[in-house]
Amino acid sequence: MTDDLRDRLEALKSARGFLLPHHGAMAAGDPALHEAYLAMYRALTVEERALTPFAREAVWLALLVVAREVIGTHHIELFLAHGGTGEQAEALIAMAGFSVGFDALSLAGEGWNRQLPALDPGAAYARGLTALNGGQIGAETAELAMLCAQAGRGDQAAVRHHLAASYALGIPEPQMLEALSYVMWPVGVNRFVEACETWHHLLQSGEVTPSARFRVWAEMSGMGAYDPASGAAVGDFGETS
Repeated sequence: MTDDLRDRLEALKSARGFLLPHHGAMAAGDPALHEAYLAMYRALTVEERALTPFAREAVWLALLVVAREVIGTHHIELFLAHGGTGEQAEALIAMAGFSVGFDALSLAGEGWNRQLPALDPGAAYARGLTALNGGQIGAETAELAMLCAQAGRGDQAAVRHHLAASYALGIPEPQMLEALSYVMWPVGVNRFVEACETWHHLLQSGEVTPSARFRVWAEMSGMGAYDPASGAAVGDFGETS
């Protein structure tokens, strides 16, 4: 039985080229969980979905920066393997680092609007990203990378900004979803849930026009955390629906 476990882990290490500690723990203590974990990992991060391999790794690079996940070196290798350059990586790293600029500009726009009436925080943030990009990354890929980065940070105002910008660029919704879904791995499912809640609210606001499939989701009510008092979902403002 222990030989089977050792063979399983060695085979996984050989296939991946490396093995992280949690694989050993799950394989030894809960093989069924390990199988489910591997299936989820393959579906989420390995199998080709809506994004091109280059765009996928560009999104991952920005996410690794905000998650401070230095351990994700294989994504850097994949970015380069799929045609990425050092200059493009530098641009993505700089843009991801500027994700906090959204907070700073929003603060200034709210608190200093009388002294700086011409300041448009969203527009200033977008100009900053464009300057840092320097034309290295295509507009759609850059938008998706920053959408993921801001979702990884949990900044819902910034997530809304990038979702709206993605719709303005005509980015297909499955690509937005794929970019957002990656946050589940390094920063947790809750960040993905929060970003999807922000997306749902944006769709319901009428500010963007969803596709037919996403309109079905937009028209659904009753989403939110469970309220034991009412037995229903609770919205952001404590209202049951």
